Amino acid sequence: MIYGPGSTPSSIAAAAALAVKRRSRWDETPLKAGSTPGGLTPSQTPGSFTPSSAMGGITPGATPGGFNAASAFTPSGTTPTGLRAMAMATPNFGSAAITIPGAGIPMTPEQLQVYAWQKEIDDRNRPLTDEDLDELLPPGYKIMPPPAGYVPIRTPAHRLVATPTPMIGGTPMGFRIGTPDIGTTAGFGMNATGGNAAALGDMQPKGANLPMMRPDDLQYFDKLLQDVDEDTLPPEEARERKIMTFLLKIKNGTPPMRKSALRQITEKAREFGAGPLFKQILPLLMSPTLEDQERHLLVKVIDRILYKLDDLVRPFVHKILVVIEPLLIDEDYYARVEGREIISNLAKAAGLATMISTMRPDIDNMDEYVRNTTARAFAVVASALGIPSLLPFLKAVCKSKKSWQARHTGIKIVQQISILMGCAILPHLRSLVEIIEHGLVDEQQKVRTITALALAALAEAATPYGIESFDSVLEPLWRGIRTHRGKGLAAFLKAIGYLIPLMDAEYANYYTREVMLILIREFQSPDEEMKKIVLKVVKQCCATDGVEPDYIKSEILPPFFRSFWTQRMALDRRNYRQLVDTTVEIANKVGAADIISRIVDDLKDESEPYRKMVMETIEKVMSALGSTEVDARLEEQLIDGILYAFQEQSTEDAVMLIGFGTIVQSLGKRVKPYLPQICGTILWRLNNKSAKVRQQAADLISRIAGVMKVCQEEKLMGHLGVVLYEYLGEEYPEVLGSILGALKAIVNVIGMTKMTPPIKELLPRLTPILKNRHEKVEENCIDLVGRIADRGSEYVSSREWMRICFELLELLKAHKKSIRRATVNTFGYIAKAIGPHDVLATLLNNLKVSFLEFVYRNQLLTVYSLLSSSLSFVFPIFILIFLFRFKSVKIVFAQLLPLLSLQRHVVHLLFYLVL
Repeated sequence: MIYGPGSTPSSIAAAAALAVKRRSRWDETPLKAGSTPGGLTPSQTPGSFTPSSAMGGITPGATPGGFNAASAFTPSGTTPTGLRAMAMATPNFGSAAITIPGAGIPMTPEQLQVYAWQKEIDDRNRPLTDEDLDELLPPGYKIMPPPAGYVPIRTPAHRLVATPTPMIGGTPMGFRIGTPDIGTTAGFGMNATGGNAAALGDMQPKGANLPMMRPDDLQYFDKLLQDVDEDTLPPEEARERKIMTFLLKIKNGTPPMRKSALRQITEKAREFGAGPLFKQILPLLMSPTLEDQERHLLVKVIDRILYKLDDLVRPFVHKILVVIEPLLIDEDYYARVEGREIISNLAKAAGLATMISTMRPDIDNMDEYVRNTTARAFAVVASALGIPSLLPFLKAVCKSKKSWQARHTGIKIVQQISILMGCAILPHLRSLVEIIEHGLVDEQQKVRTITALALAALAEAATPYGIESFDSVLEPLWRGIRTHRGKGLAAFLKAIGYLIPLMDAEYANYYTREVMLILIREFQSPDEEMKKIVLKVVKQCCATDGVEPDYIKSEILPPFFRSFWTQRMALDRRNYRQLVDTTVEIANKVGAADIISRIVDDLKDESEPYRKMVMETIEKVMSALGSTEVDARLEEQLIDGILYAFQEQSTEDAVMLIGFGTIVQSLGKRVKPYLPQICGTILWRLNNKSAKVRQQAADLISRIAGVMKVCQEEKLMGHLGVVLYEYLGEEYPEVLGSILGALKAIVNVIGMTKMTPPIKELLPRLTPILKNRHEKVEENCIDLVGRIADRGSEYVSSREWMRICFELLELLKAHKKSIRRATVNTFGYIAKAIGPHDVLATLLNNLKVSFLEFVYRNQLLTVYSLLSSSLSFVFPIFILIFLFRFKSVKIVFAQLLPLLSLQRHVVHLLFYLVL
């Protein structure tokens, strides 16, 4: 049996003897006051403190109640990894860890947020003390003594909550005396300013016009919560407090406050000094709870003060790089851009010598993470100060005899320079190749691999120029693809793949035939990374001018389709994309029919992801090459396959919709025999209970309406128009928008005279739909109404058009610009149809009402801009009418003159009138 610290065999025996006396947690009568819960002797350590291998190797003799911080953090032979986050197994690295204020327990940002919410709830609901009750209640109340022998019920659950213990999986830190709450020390709380309401002010810094803090700001700005006399502070503390004030305004303040603080901290940067500034900024920038916007603002601060500090920043280059270099490998693109921006400005301020001397020790660091970030930082320095200034240093590093890590990092710097600078490396291409070419025959496998990858990056950046600069590396690369295996071979193949497109046609043909033997062998590789590289190289080789289509058909296509066109390839998104692109590139070389005939039967495959991959490939091939090579038999297979794939969807995807529409449009008149079957499928899916299925069916009508017109299927389109008209009562706005889009497509191609239902029945049904505020419904409905007004206005009475004008007025305020533009165009069509007078009166009355609303409610100016824009569309058409009706012109002037100071569009109207 294992005994915990402080436990004795006698105490364990006593626990066993008293086990029968344990009561249920639901007992009403508690045990005798003062008895130990569960029969445990007071000296026994709780079970959660029993040492085990999972507790980080704590010495069993250590007393939980007397935690010794010095002994817990005594350095040992291993690198300290920081404290584990609460209830988490992964270490939370040192400086980036967040701890509970006053407890030192590390937490993740999510746990910190939960902790902050829980703490606020606990503060609001904490029991009132006698002093609190004395303040709340008027005089005359007395405290009733509890009855004699009364013992409060203490259930085990309550005892568990009352005693704080370490979280499961965390290292027991023992008992710590909590520090006083910041709010209490700053003069907040019940005893300070009157009750729980005062707790809300705990996060408000002391000082004029400072923004509110958040809980995660406490560890950086806690001194601002203390009310002190700044005139009596020492100069160092006053400077520190001033910097904190500026940073808090920049981080949490309003835009005017932020702008002012940024200007002041920039102007006083040399006065504050580099040390105090970076002491405050760098820890804040490393905060894991920092939001993207806040990080962007702090990066802007560093940029500004770097410009002001200039050479004063040199002693702090290493500290800045430690914080900024991780941004270079961040998942967020904008974080990487901001990291590069800071390092670029830092290099310009500190100079090349300082940057090299600072980062030189990290080049041969044993940690690959450090070497990777250092290489990226050097690439940024090269882009800022110029590649020629860094070439001597790179030459020395890449030929280092001291360690292979230095050579590896030097070659990686060249790779990162080419990735970062692109075609700007062309003037220095030969020098860069000469610096790294010896790495292809290095004794270390990792150095050979990174050299091949660097050459691939250089060739990609130099495309389509610079093949003469790579003459010295062609032979080592050629030998390498015959001797290497695994990752080394993948890197060498990648380099060859980027070099072949740079060659002349005859050389490209020769090298393609030679390398294809290796590629075909690697078609069977189970390594996913190797598959991606092989597909990429095949695509590059087939796109080269010197490669003959007959060679591709006979030597590449059979093993290519046998090895890659499998269901498994469709499940990995990266493989899926690369395989589709490679197949389309091969089709560009050998023709559409050879590719489509090999995969058309797979449109009926049982795997839906595989069917989607086949459909997308056929769609891309036919959109690029057309259907001229498709014979009658292949045409039947194609239509049969796309109908099956379209009907058997379990999840409605745009891939199937786009593919179906593209194939039908490409076939053109040849699809006429299949249109009844296609329309039957559409009608069946329009009646489906799933909204997504109905929406997709309506979208398909929009895509094939033009083909139906080419095939002279007006009767079929008329039938579809009637069905769509009946579905205008659709409750789902996305589906209704698609139905309106399908009706618009049919109206466009069939014309107003042949449209069924007739226009005079269709338009009144559209008028109430204009009130729908869904953007897709609004846009399609306005487009349809405008098309009718443009081509078939005579089928509708003027009264109906005026009714539509009133409905359109509200749409001039829409948020989406395309809706506003469509509304303006529709007003013009209606004015052309029924005459400008009534439309103009409607617009001017609404303009006057809108102006009054502006005067009394101070509304935005968008309405006036849009209304006057619509008038500017009306006036050019009827300008001759107004020239002979000067009285109307005076009315317009009288309506518009109060608005002259509001919108430039009114000036445009007056310009039209004066003409």
